[in-house]
Amino acid sequence: MDSTRIRSGGLELEQHGAVLIVRLNGGPQGVMGLAMAESLAALLDALEADQQVKAVVLTGTHPGRFVGHADVRWLQEGGTTIPSIARGMTSAVAHTAATVRRMPLVAPVAAFTPLGGAMQLDKLHNTFMRMNRVGVLFIAALNGSALGLGSELAQACDVRLMADGDFFIGQPEVLLGIPPGGGGTQRLTRLVGAHRALMMMLEGRPASPAKALEIGLVDEVVAPEALMERALALANYLGARPRDGIRAIKRAVYVGGSMSLEDGLHVERTEFMSALSGDNSQALMLEYMERTEHEGDLPLYQPAIFDQALHHGHFPFTSNRTVK
Repeated sequence: MDSTRIRSGGLELEQHGAVLIVRLNGGPQGVMGLAMAESLAALLDALEADQQVKAVVLTGTHPGRFVGHADVRWLQEGGTTIPSIARGMTSAVAHTAATVRRMPLVAPVAAFTPLGGAMQLDKLHNTFMRMNRVGVLFIAALNGSALGLGSELAQACDVRLMADGDFFIGQPEVLLGIPPGGGGTQRLTRLVGAHRALMMMLEGRPASPAKALEIGLVDEVVAPEALMERALALANYLGARPRDGIRAIKRAVYVGGSMSLEDGLHVERTEFMSALSGDNSQALMLEYMERTEHEGDLPLYQPAIFDQALHHGHFPFTSNRTVK
């Protein structure tokens, strides 16, 4: 197994074939600050350009924490940059920050103005949305607890595995007088339902691994010593699917799933047509039609062929061709 470790900005990267393990190093307390947020954004830049990576496994380096929560000093100091005159018009500030951040000539200067904190938050939200749009699978291997931003990072992943033990996951921000700010009010609601999410955030009480599994906040609870093995196995299994198909499904679900049915179907049509014309899908459909004609029946109704397709991540070719 190919394994290379690189350390950068709070991230420790290990390449395992088509799977990238990203260990989140938040220091002795296991927190996420600006440096780690910037490193995650840079990681998305690399993943969007690198077609070889099929899945990413995120886990923590702290022995009992995935990500403890956000660095509170980062939040507190960011709050002081918002001028009091703008507190009644923060929606306009948020829109302005999002616009300015996308202006290459202006953004570096604006980062040192009162817009700086709002621009950082907009970039963090953008990073998590890029995780939802890219054709790479993200698996959160929660090796311990995850509060606040740690929980929100896990929610931005496609799959969540959590180590069994005296750990917890949730959104306690209300206990500091603030709401979740890294997407928790939206993603937690979509994962566990509006009323349950509301009550969890209003009280600020986190969930145990067993409770998180029961309510759908995590997908599996795994023995701690088996966590990374299970995460790698799942990453290789799901990551074997064609990347353009994964990208289309993720975009349709994450973006279209929160729209009206009519608008969501428009997103689905867009992604379907984009994937339909791709080299991978064309080759796979041609192979399927040839096998249907040759065998006189639909191949996916043959259990052995279906099992092969699930194992390989795509309909099996009779030749040595592969898909990306």
